[in-house]
Parts: sequence; C-alpha cells; structure tokens
Amino acid sequence: MSRNKHPEVTVEKILEVSQQLFLEKGYDHTTIQDIVHELGGLSKGAIYHHFKSKVEIMDALGDKMFSNNNPFEAVKKRTDLNGLQKMKLVILLNQSDETQVELTKQAIPLLKNPHVLARMIDANRRILCPLWLELIEEGQRDGSIQTEYAKELSELLVLLDIWMIPSIFPANMEETQRRFQFISEMFQRMGVPLYDEEIGAMIKSLPYFSESE
Repeated sequence: MSRNKHPEVTVEKILEVSQQLFLEKGYDHTTIQDIVHELGGLSKGAIYHHFKSKVEIMDALGDKMFSNNNPFEAVKKRTDLNGLQKMKLVILLNQSDETQVELTKQAIPLLKNPHVLARMIDANRRILCPLWLELIEEGQRDGSIQTEYAKELSELLVLLDIWMIPSIFPANMEETQRRFQFISEMFQRMGVPLYDEEIGAMIKSLPYFSESE
C-alpha cells in the first residue's frame, strides 16, 4: 500500500481499521501496533505520517462520521418541517447512529485532556454554531421560534453539550435529569421550546449518562 501515490486511500483504510478495532477492543485497549497489524503491509511510520497520535485518529473518525451523517444536511431541505422541528430532529438524528454513539462514548474520557477539549470546543464553535444559527433564524422567519437572541442561543447550544457530559461536569442520573429540566425551562422562556419529552427520553437512554448513576 503506497501512501505516496494514493494518500487518501491510505487515510481511509487507517480510519476504517481503527474504527473496527475501537468498536471491538475499545479505544483504550487498541494500540497503534494493533492498527498496523490489521492493515498489513503498512508501517507504523506510515501511520504517523498521516496521524501524529491515536487521539488524532479518533478526531478524524469523528469528523468523518459527522460528514457522512450530517443531521443538519438531512433536515435542510425538509419543507414539511418548521425551524423548531428541524432543530429537534437534528438532535434526535445525531444520536440515532449506534456506531457514532459508541465511538462518542469511548472518546469522552479523552476530553479530560485540556488540549483535546480545547480542540473540540473550537471545532464545534466553528462548525456547529453557524448551523444552529441558520435553523434558529429559519424558525424566527416561520414563527416557530420567538427570540431576540439567535446568535447567543446558537453558541449556548454548543456549550451545553459539554455541560451535559458527566466526565467533564460530574453528575449522577438524577443530577443529569435536573440539568435537562433546567435547560428545557430556560429555552422555553427564551422562546425556543426545543427540549421536549422525546428528547429527554433519548438523553436518558444514552449509555454514558446511564453509567453515571
């Protein structure tokens, strides 16, 4: 396998094998040598040519999964939904892919590293905030959302994702549910009744929340 002639093929293969190993063995129990062994014919140096660390591989996997299953793109052309309904569907779709949920669960402990956390916050700010803002503004236009703080709420949505991760802000299930109730009431009062019982049930079922009890 030549990384010089077809680097994109090499990267894709590394990600494919890494994802399989992370799901089978777990991120913590998978080594770069494990990945090399499964690739066959590719040296450890070739992997490090594309990825400086296992963390970078996990980051790339997250980017790839979001690109392949972007919930914002999935709802963008739905003419049967208003802005608020599209926002709710984005949240539900984002948690509907079992592979993505499992890899997200495994990546969460990495966020205890301040550099990893900072990169995630920066990426989410750049990518997700504009997408949330677009849907909020659509809701303002169609009347499903009544708020004067579209930009601020788009940023808050990204920050709340971090607050709801127990490994960053420790919480048991009862405390997590109180956080959800607080968020639900806050958005309701801000004119964006986004968090309903369906989303609350979905959050409660997530494995990394149930394990926080």
